[in-house]
Amino acid sequence: MVEITRLFDFPYYQLEKYNLEAALVTKYDGEWLKTSTKEYLDKANAVSRALLKLGIKKNDKIAVISSNNRTEWNIMDIGVLQVGAQNIPIYPTISSDDYEYVLNHSESIYCFVSDEEVLEKVNKVKANTKLKEVYSFNQIKGCKHYSELIELGKDKSTQPDVEKRKSEVKPKDLATIIYTSGTTGKPKGVMLTHNNIVTNALDSIPRLPIMQQNTKVLSFLPICHIFERVLIYIYQYAGVSIYYAEGIDKLGDNAKEIKPQLMSVVPRLLEKVFDKIYAKGDELKGIKRMLFYWAIELGEKYKPYQANGWWYEFRLKIARKLIFSKWKEALGGELSTMVSGSAALHPRLSRIFCASGMMIMEGYGLTETSPVVSVGMHRDNHFKIGTVGKPIKNIEVKIADDGEILIKGPNVMKGYYKDPEKTASVMTGDYFHTGDKGEIDEDGFLKITGRKKEMFKTSGGKYIIPTLLENELKESHFIEQAMVVGEGEKMPAVLIQLNFQYVRDWIDRKEQKIGKSEREIINSEIIRNRIQKEIDKCNTNFGKWEQMKKFELTPDTWSIDGGHLTPTMKMKRSVIKDMYKDLYENIYRS
Repeated sequence: MVEITRLFDFPYYQLEKYNLEAALVTKYDGEWLKTSTKEYLDKANAVSRALLKLGIKKNDKIAVISSNNRTEWNIMDIGVLQVGAQNIPIYPTISSDDYEYVLNHSESIYCFVSDEEVLEKVNKVKANTKLKEVYSFNQIKGCKHYSELIELGKDKSTQPDVEKRKSEVKPKDLATIIYTSGTTGKPKGVMLTHNNIVTNALDSIPRLPIMQQNTKVLSFLPICHIFERVLIYIYQYAGVSIYYAEGIDKLGDNAKEIKPQLMSVVPRLLEKVFDKIYAKGDELKGIKRMLFYWAIELGEKYKPYQANGWWYEFRLKIARKLIFSKWKEALGGELSTMVSGSAALHPRLSRIFCASGMMIMEGYGLTETSPVVSVGMHRDNHFKIGTVGKPIKNIEVKIADDGEILIKGPNVMKGYYKDPEKTASVMTGDYFHTGDKGEIDEDGFLKITGRKKEMFKTSGGKYIIPTLLENELKESHFIEQAMVVGEGEKMPAVLIQLNFQYVRDWIDRKEQKIGKSEREIINSEIIRNRIQKEIDKCNTNFGKWEQMKKFELTPDTWSIDGGHLTPTMKMKRSVIKDMYKDLYENIYRS
């Protein structure tokens, strides 16, 4: 059996053990196209042979920028890695200026793009970079197509050269540089070796649900992010079919078509799914409406391992049959597990989805840790709501005196590319400083309590952890985003972006005489009073010094394109504060 020590060993292991007919499946022109394990590797080897013909040397950098997850991404990944070069994944949604920075900083010499929109951004800056050529996955006039590489590498007589290169790639060699979407400043290039990612994938596998060979996974979180990328390697090891969703907007349709058993999610997606379900439930009448709210109330009290007793479980069985089964049907009907990462998930949502029969296993990690540090698992009492599970094997988690989470293990990055000072600033010996605060409970479960940098003091010297307040606020269907402010001020306050679609539906349901534009909504006294109720409700869960005394509503939707959010949907706090400095001044100076 193939021993897995480098990333490109994963598909060879799959070929030897499973040899799937549908290893990778992508939708093109309305049809799902299956790629077998053998075809996947045949094409990856053709890419490797072509790269050698193009003169690619060990440690050369090749950028890949794709707007959607697709089979070609994996083929390029293996094709690049097995000749000893590095794959530089770039977030498609960042600006042209950031493209230029990453391409130059990484010294990428070839670039592969998915579509015209990405190509346009690359072409704007191409002349300022070291790029020799750009290839596209879609057929685009005036751009070389990636199939030209397959054609260039079809002569198998040079395969011994590829095999030689493969044998020269060592586990400790650099595999990829992932540029983190920093909330401040320029992106940092995180250097991850084959060993970093391989050990992390193999050590994470025992935490996944038991998967059969006919298991189908739906993948839609960006594969350029290490969270989804590592899961893809894990799925290849497990011998399951990976279906790539067309996009987040088609997620429900794709799920109904393929009926997946497993997928990874982020809290924001679960919040949106629940908001849609809740809005539909709110429209029901009579007994149906009553049953809907009864099921949600029951879900909010969910405890794993039947801790609520037989009477609760009996009622839950009825709720699953009458109400929750319809939620499941909306995602294909067979979804049993969702792995959640990237941000904190509110315990209430975790309880409700688990009650519905779709178990949520929350995990924790960072790009710098390849990424998995800990993750929940329903088996063997490894699941506790409100925590991110227990650390996986071979990883040591230590809580520093100031509450910061420190990580030691084979998953910790090689360092930041071309930045030894920044690397030194986050390391104490073998321990990586995460910047997150947390605690480990008596049962060994890790709980995240906030970001060290995001904590602030009011002028009265009281500490505020904004994420705790923000997560509570975002439980409201009215609130899409919330950013707590008040560093050095007399009290905390909050900038809020409303869930405008939900608010419009609420206006219709309540037959309120309010205009529907964003400006009219945020200036409405009725809406402001309604939001005040949501804040008052939230404040009851916090100490007097933490309570938000004032708020302002922003007139637009916070987005990646608008500059409010990073590509992983984290708030750029300093940018948002600067964008709405008039609102900030209104809170504290008026």
